[in-house]
Amino acid sequence: MAEGRRRGVRANENIAGWLFVAPVIVILGLFLLLPILMALWVSLTDWNGQGSPFTGQVPFVGTDNYTRLFTEDGLARRDFMTAIRNNIYYVALVVPTQTVLALGLALVVNNRLLKGKSFFRTAFYFPSVTSSVAISVVFLFLFANSGAVNNLLRMFGISGPQWFADSRGVLHLLLGVVGVENPPAALTQGGPLGLSWWEWISGPSVAMMSIITLVIWTTSGTFMLMFLAALQNVPVTLEEASTLDGASRWQRFRHVTLPMIKPTMFLVLTLGLIGSWQVFDQVYVMSQGDPAKTTLTPAYLSYRTAFRDFEYGSGAAISFVLFLIIIVLTLVQRRVMADRDPDRPRWGRRHRRASEGSAR
Repeated sequence: MAEGRRRGVRANENIAGWLFVAPVIVILGLFLLLPILMALWVSLTDWNGQGSPFTGQVPFVGTDNYTRLFTEDGLARRDFMTAIRNNIYYVALVVPTQTVLALGLALVVNNRLLKGKSFFRTAFYFPSVTSSVAISVVFLFLFANSGAVNNLLRMFGISGPQWFADSRGVLHLLLGVVGVENPPAALTQGGPLGLSWWEWISGPSVAMMSIITLVIWTTSGTFMLMFLAALQNVPVTLEEASTLDGASRWQRFRHVTLPMIKPTMFLVLTLGLIGSWQVFDQVYVMSQGDPAKTTLTPAYLSYRTAFRDFEYGSGAAISFVLFLIIIVLTLVQRRVMADRDPDRPRWGRRHRRASEGSAR
Protein backbone atom coordinates (compact mmCIF):
# COMPACT_ATOMS: atom_id res chain seq x y z
CA MET A 1 0.00 0.00 0.00
CA ALA A 2 2.77 2.41 0.98
CA GLU A 3 4.77 1.48 -2.11
CA GLY A 4 1.79 2.27 -4.32
CA ARG A 5 1.44 5.68 -2.71
CA ARG A 6 5.13 6.40 -3.32
CA ARG A 7 4.76 5.53 -6.99
CA GLY A 8 1.73 7.78 -7.22
CA VAL A 9 3.62 10.67 -5.61
CA ARG A 10 6.56 10.19 -7.97
CA ALA A 11 4.25 10.08 -10.96
CA ASN A 12 2.60 13.30 -9.84
CA GLU A 13 6.02 14.90 -9.40
CA ASN A 14 7.02 13.87 -12.92
CA ILE A 15 3.82 15.29 -14.36
CA ALA A 16 4.29 18.51 -12.43
CA GLY A 17 7.88 18.78 -13.65
CA TRP A 18 6.86 18.33 -17.28
CA LEU A 19 4.12 20.92 -16.86
CA PHE A 20 6.63 23.43 -15.50
CA VAL A 21 9.11 22.96 -18.37
CA ALA A 22 6.46 22.58 -21.09
CA PRO A 23 6.21 26.35 -21.86
CA VAL A 24 9.98 26.59 -22.34
CA ILE A 25 10.02 23.48 -24.53
CA VAL A 26 7.20 24.85 -26.68
CA ILE A 27 8.90 28.26 -27.05
CA LEU A 28 12.28 26.73 -27.93
CA GLY A 29 10.63 24.33 -30.34
CA LEU A 30 8.68 27.05 -32.16
CA PHE A 31 11.34 29.75 -32.29
CA LEU A 32 14.59 27.73 -32.33
CA LEU A 33 14.25 24.12 -33.43
CA LEU A 34 11.52 24.62 -36.04
CA PRO A 35 13.33 27.49 -37.87
CA ILE A 36 16.51 25.41 -37.93
CA LEU A 37 14.68 22.50 -39.51
CA MET A 38 13.00 24.84 -42.01
CA ALA A 39 16.38 26.34 -42.95
CA LEU A 40 17.82 22.84 -43.34
CA TRP A 41 15.04 22.02 -45.80
CA VAL A 42 15.70 25.25 -47.71
CA SER A 43 19.38 24.29 -48.01
CA LEU A 44 18.28 21.17 -49.91
CA THR A 45 16.21 23.14 -52.44
CA ASP A 46 16.73 25.74 -55.15
CA TRP A 47 14.33 28.25 -53.62
CA ASN A 48 14.68 31.81 -54.97
CA GLY A 49 12.64 33.56 -52.30
CA GLN A 50 9.40 33.63 -54.29
CA GLY A 51 6.40 32.06 -52.54
CA SER A 52 6.73 29.33 -49.96
CA PRO A 53 9.74 26.97 -49.97
CA PHE A 54 7.55 24.11 -48.75
CA THR A 55 5.47 23.64 -51.88
CA GLY A 56 5.98 21.11 -54.63
CA GLN A 57 6.86 23.85 -57.10
CA VAL A 58 10.24 24.47 -55.45
CA PRO A 59 12.93 22.25 -57.04
CA PHE A 60 14.52 19.75 -54.67
CA VAL A 61 18.26 19.52 -55.37
CA GLY A 62 19.41 17.42 -52.41
CA THR A 63 23.05 17.99 -51.51
CA ASP A 64 23.92 19.91 -54.70
CA ASN A 65 24.16 23.19 -52.77
CA TYR A 66 26.77 21.58 -50.51
CA THR A 67 28.78 19.82 -53.20
CA ARG A 68 29.09 23.08 -55.17
CA LEU A 69 30.96 24.56 -52.22
CA PHE A 70 33.59 21.81 -52.10
CA THR A 71 33.83 19.78 -55.31
CA GLU A 72 32.54 21.75 -58.30
CA ASP A 73 34.82 24.28 -59.96
CA GLY A 74 33.09 27.61 -60.17
CA LEU A 75 32.48 30.94 -58.55
CA ALA A 76 30.52 29.46 -55.65
CA ARG A 77 33.41 27.28 -54.46
CA ARG A 78 36.00 29.98 -55.07
CA ASP A 79 34.05 32.57 -53.08
CA PHE A 80 33.41 30.11 -50.27
CA MET A 81 37.05 29.06 -50.02
CA THR A 82 38.15 32.69 -50.15
CA ALA A 83 35.79 33.42 -47.26
CA ILE A 84 37.15 30.42 -45.31
CA ARG A 85 40.72 31.59 -45.90
CA ASN A 86 39.91 35.11 -44.74
CA ASN A 87 38.13 33.80 -41.64
CA ILE A 88 41.02 31.49 -40.76
CA TYR A 89 43.38 34.46 -40.65
CA TYR A 90 40.76 36.42 -38.75
CA VAL A 91 40.34 33.70 -36.10
CA ALA A 92 44.09 33.10 -35.82
CA LEU A 93 44.69 36.76 -35.01
CA VAL A 94 41.56 37.74 -33.08
CA VAL A 95 41.05 34.85 -30.65
CA PRO A 96 44.58 34.66 -29.14
CA THR A 97 45.06 38.43 -29.09
CA GLN A 98 41.75 39.29 -27.47
CA THR A 99 42.21 36.49 -24.91
CA VAL A 100 45.70 37.61 -23.90
CA LEU A 101 44.66 41.26 -23.83
CA ALA A 102 41.55 40.53 -21.76
CA LEU A 103 43.53 38.46 -19.27
CA GLY A 104 46.19 41.16 -19.02
CA LEU A 105 43.59 43.86 -18.39
CA ALA A 106 41.91 41.66 -15.77
CA LEU A 107 45.24 41.17 -13.98
CA VAL A 108 45.83 44.93 -13.97
CA VAL A 109 42.36 45.75 -12.67
CA ASN A 110 42.56 42.97 -10.07
CA ASN A 111 45.72 44.44 -8.57
CA ARG A 112 45.04 45.37 -4.94
CA LEU A 113 47.32 48.41 -5.15
CA LEU A 114 45.54 49.91 -8.15
CA LYS A 115 43.53 53.04 -7.40
CA GLY A 116 40.41 53.96 -9.33
CA LYS A 117 39.45 50.38 -10.20
CA SER A 118 35.88 51.36 -11.06
CA PHE A 119 37.10 53.91 -13.59
CA PHE A 120 39.38 51.45 -15.36
CA ARG A 121 36.72 48.73 -15.41
CA THR A 122 34.27 51.13 -17.00
CA ALA A 123 36.85 52.46 -19.47
CA PHE A 124 37.91 48.99 -20.60
CA TYR A 125 34.34 47.70 -20.83
CA PHE A 126 32.79 50.76 -22.51
CA PRO A 127 33.67 49.74 -26.13
CA SER A 128 31.86 46.43 -25.61
CA VAL A 129 28.52 48.08 -24.87
CA THR A 130 28.80 50.67 -27.63
CA SER A 131 26.99 50.00 -30.90
CA SER A 132 29.20 48.02 -33.24
CA VAL A 133 27.75 49.90 -36.21
CA ALA A 134 28.67 53.28 -34.68
CA ILE A 135 32.21 52.12 -33.84
CA SER A 136 32.61 50.69 -37.35
CA VAL A 137 31.69 54.05 -38.88
CA VAL A 138 34.22 55.79 -36.63
CA PHE A 139 36.92 53.32 -37.70
CA LEU A 140 36.10 54.03 -41.33
CA PHE A 141 37.06 57.67 -40.73
CA LEU A 142 40.17 56.67 -38.77
CA PHE A 143 41.43 54.34 -41.53
CA ALA A 144 40.49 56.55 -44.47
CA ASN A 145 43.26 57.50 -46.91
CA SER A 146 43.52 60.91 -45.24
CA GLY A 147 42.39 59.67 -41.82
CA ALA A 148 44.01 59.90 -38.43
CA VAL A 149 45.93 56.62 -38.77
CA ASN A 150 47.67 57.61 -42.02
CA ASN A 151 48.36 61.10 -40.67
CA LEU A 152 49.98 59.55 -37.60
CA LEU A 153 52.09 57.25 -39.77
CA ARG A 154 53.07 60.22 -41.92
CA MET A 155 54.53 61.93 -38.84
CA PHE A 156 57.04 59.07 -38.63
CA GLY A 157 57.82 59.22 -42.34
CA ILE A 158 55.67 56.21 -43.24
CA SER A 159 53.31 56.36 -46.18
CA GLY A 160 50.17 54.63 -44.97
CA PRO A 161 48.33 52.14 -47.20
CA GLN A 162 44.98 52.61 -48.84
CA TRP A 163 43.25 50.58 -46.18
CA PHE A 164 40.02 49.71 -48.00
CA ALA A 165 41.35 49.80 -51.56
CA ASP A 166 44.51 47.64 -51.44
CA SER A 167 43.65 43.97 -51.90
CA ARG A 168 47.14 42.62 -51.29
CA GLY A 169 47.74 40.52 -48.22
CA VAL A 170 50.07 41.55 -45.44
CA LEU A 171 52.58 38.86 -46.41
CA HIS A 172 52.51 40.05 -50.02
CA LEU A 173 53.12 43.62 -48.86
CA LEU A 174 56.09 42.54 -46.73
CA LEU A 175 57.56 40.58 -49.63
CA GLY A 176 57.09 43.62 -51.86
CA VAL A 177 59.19 45.67 -49.43
CA VAL A 178 62.15 43.31 -49.96
CA GLY A 179 61.65 43.32 -53.73
CA VAL A 180 59.54 40.19 -54.29
CA GLU A 181 56.73 41.46 -56.50
CA ASN A 182 55.88 38.37 -58.55
CA PRO A 183 55.09 35.04 -56.88
CA PRO A 184 57.13 31.91 -57.67
CA ALA A 185 55.60 29.74 -60.35
CA ALA A 186 55.37 26.77 -57.95
CA LEU A 187 52.99 28.74 -55.70
CA THR A 188 50.70 29.93 -58.46
CA GLN A 189 50.00 26.49 -59.91
CA GLY A 190 47.65 24.17 -58.07
CA GLY A 191 46.51 24.46 -54.51
CA PRO A 192 43.75 23.02 -52.36
CA LEU A 193 40.05 23.66 -52.96
CA GLY A 194 40.31 25.96 -55.95
CA LEU A 195 42.81 28.49 -54.57
CA SER A 196 46.52 28.63 -55.35
CA TRP A 197 49.11 28.33 -52.60
CA TRP A 198 50.04 31.96 -53.19
CA GLU A 199 46.45 32.96 -52.38
CA TRP A 200 46.32 30.76 -49.29
CA ILE A 201 49.50 32.26 -47.79
CA SER A 202 48.74 35.86 -48.72
CA GLY A 203 47.81 36.79 -45.18
CA PRO A 204 44.95 39.12 -44.24
CA SER A 205 44.59 42.32 -46.23
CA VAL A 206 45.11 45.69 -44.58
CA ALA A 207 41.33 46.16 -44.68
CA MET A 208 40.89 42.93 -42.73
CA MET A 209 43.60 44.08 -40.31
CA SER A 210 41.59 47.22 -39.55
CA ILE A 211 38.50 45.08 -38.86
CA ILE A 212 40.60 42.79 -36.66
CA THR A 213 41.84 45.78 -34.68
CA LEU A 214 38.29 47.00 -34.21
CA VAL A 215 37.00 43.62 -33.02
CA ILE A 216 39.86 43.08 -30.57
CA TRP A 217 39.28 46.52 -29.06
CA THR A 218 35.53 46.04 -28.68
CA THR A 219 35.49 42.46 -27.35
CA SER A 220 38.39 42.47 -24.89
CA GLY A 221 36.37 44.39 -22.31
CA THR A 222 33.67 41.73 -22.06
CA PHE A 223 36.18 38.93 -21.66
CA MET A 224 38.11 41.05 -19.16
CA LEU A 225 35.08 41.00 -16.83
CA MET A 226 34.89 37.20 -17.13
CA PHE A 227 38.56 36.83 -16.24
CA LEU A 228 38.19 39.38 -13.44
CA ALA A 229 35.37 37.39 -11.87
CA ALA A 230 37.50 34.23 -12.07
CA LEU A 231 40.57 35.94 -10.58
CA GLN A 232 38.54 37.23 -7.64
CA ASN A 233 37.49 33.64 -6.89
CA VAL A 234 41.09 32.42 -6.63
CA PRO A 235 41.77 31.78 -2.92
CA VAL A 236 44.22 34.26 -1.48
CA THR A 237 45.65 31.52 0.74
CA LEU A 238 46.98 29.68 -2.33
CA GLU A 239 48.87 32.73 -3.54
CA GLU A 240 50.21 33.41 -0.07
CA ALA A 241 51.31 29.79 0.33
CA SER A 242 53.10 29.83 -3.02
CA THR A 243 54.81 33.10 -2.06
CA LEU A 244 56.03 31.55 1.20
CA ASP A 245 57.37 28.60 -0.79
CA GLY A 246 59.52 31.02 -2.78
CA ALA A 247 57.56 31.05 -6.03
CA SER A 248 58.14 34.03 -8.30
CA ARG A 249 55.33 36.13 -9.73
CA TRP A 250 55.47 34.26 -13.03
CA GLN A 251 55.47 30.88 -11.25
CA ARG A 252 52.46 31.89 -9.18
CA PHE A 253 50.65 32.96 -12.31
CA ARG A 254 51.51 29.82 -14.26
CA HIS A 255 51.07 27.14 -11.58
CA VAL A 256 48.38 28.70 -9.35
CA THR A 257 46.35 31.33 -11.20
CA LEU A 258 46.05 29.72 -14.64
CA PRO A 259 44.90 26.30 -13.39
CA MET A 260 42.30 27.96 -11.17
CA ILE A 261 40.81 30.01 -14.02
CA LYS A 262 40.96 27.22 -16.60
CA PRO A 263 37.14 26.88 -16.89
CA THR A 264 36.87 30.61 -17.57
CA MET A 265 39.69 30.34 -20.10
CA PHE A 266 37.76 27.62 -21.92
CA LEU A 267 34.61 29.78 -21.86
CA VAL A 268 36.44 32.81 -23.25
CA LEU A 269 38.14 30.83 -26.00
CA THR A 270 34.88 29.13 -26.95
CA LEU A 271 32.91 32.37 -27.09
CA GLY A 272 35.74 34.05 -28.98
CA LEU A 273 35.91 31.19 -31.48
CA ILE A 274 32.15 31.23 -32.08
CA GLY A 275 32.02 35.01 -32.40
CA SER A 276 35.00 35.08 -34.76
CA TRP A 277 33.40 32.63 -37.17
CA GLN A 278 30.14 34.58 -37.07
CA VAL A 279 31.58 38.04 -37.76
CA PHE A 280 29.14 39.97 -39.91
CA ASP A 281 28.18 43.50 -38.84
CA GLN A 282 31.67 44.98 -39.04
CA VAL A 283 32.18 43.53 -42.52
CA TYR A 284 28.74 44.71 -43.62
CA VAL A 285 29.35 48.28 -42.46
CA MET A 286 33.03 48.75 -43.27
CA SER A 287 33.79 46.81 -46.45
CA GLN A 288 31.01 44.45 -47.61
CA GLY A 289 33.69 41.96 -48.60
CA ASP A 290 35.86 44.39 -50.55
CA PRO A 291 38.54 45.05 -51.68
CA ALA A 292 38.58 42.10 -54.08
CA LYS A 293 36.77 39.87 -51.54
CA THR A 294 39.67 40.03 -49.06
CA THR A 295 37.26 40.80 -46.20
CA LEU A 296 34.62 38.32 -47.30
CA THR A 297 33.58 35.99 -44.47
CA PRO A 298 31.30 32.92 -44.53
CA ALA A 299 28.59 34.70 -42.52
CA TYR A 300 28.54 37.68 -44.88
CA LEU A 301 28.77 35.38 -47.92
CA SER A 302 25.70 33.50 -46.68
CA TYR A 303 23.80 36.76 -46.34
CA ARG A 304 24.91 38.04 -49.74
CA THR A 305 24.11 34.77 -51.51
CA ALA A 306 20.64 34.55 -50.02
CA PHE A 307 19.42 38.15 -49.83
CA ARG A 308 21.29 39.74 -52.76
CA ASP A 309 21.71 36.92 -55.25
CA PHE A 310 18.36 35.34 -54.22
CA GLU A 311 19.94 31.90 -53.95
CA TYR A 312 18.43 31.01 -50.63
CA GLY A 313 19.32 27.34 -50.87
CA SER A 314 23.02 28.05 -51.33
CA GLY A 315 22.96 30.71 -48.61
CA ALA A 316 21.38 28.28 -46.15
CA ALA A 317 23.91 25.60 -47.10
CA ILE A 318 26.79 27.99 -46.31
CA SER A 319 25.26 28.76 -42.92
CA PHE A 320 24.98 25.06 -42.04
CA VAL A 321 28.56 24.38 -43.12
CA LEU A 322 29.61 27.28 -40.92
CA PHE A 323 27.56 25.82 -38.06
CA LEU A 324 29.32 22.46 -38.51
CA ILE A 325 32.75 24.14 -38.53
CA ILE A 326 31.97 25.90 -35.24
CA ILE A 327 30.74 22.68 -33.62
CA VAL A 328 33.80 20.69 -34.70
CA LEU A 329 36.27 23.36 -33.58
CA THR A 330 34.50 23.71 -30.24
CA LEU A 331 34.69 19.95 -29.65
CA VAL A 332 38.37 19.91 -30.61
CA GLN A 333 39.05 22.81 -28.25
CA ARG A 334 37.20 21.05 -25.46
CA ARG A 335 39.24 17.91 -26.10
CA VAL A 336 42.51 19.83 -26.03
CA MET A 337 41.69 21.74 -22.83
CA ALA A 338 40.16 18.79 -20.97
CA ASP A 339 41.75 17.76 -17.69
CA ARG A 340 43.70 14.57 -18.22
CA ASP A 341 44.18 11.93 -15.56
CA PRO A 342 47.10 9.66 -16.56
CA ASP A 343 45.87 6.88 -14.27
CA ARG A 344 42.37 6.81 -15.77
CA PRO A 345 41.88 4.50 -18.77
CA ARG A 346 40.64 6.19 -21.93
CA TRP A 347 37.89 3.80 -22.89
CA GLY A 348 35.01 2.82 -20.69
CA ARG A 349 35.11 -0.76 -22.02
CA ARG A 350 38.68 -1.18 -20.85
CA HIS A 351 37.73 0.26 -17.48
CA ARG A 352 34.86 -2.19 -17.11
CA ARG A 353 37.09 -5.12 -18.00
CA ALA A 354 39.61 -4.05 -15.39
CA SER A 355 36.93 -3.72 -12.72
CA GLU A 356 35.45 -7.11 -13.61
CA GLY A 357 38.89 -8.72 -13.41
CA SER A 358 39.58 -7.24 -10.00
CA ALA A 359 36.16 -8.39 -8.76
CA ARG A 360 36.97 -11.95 -9.77
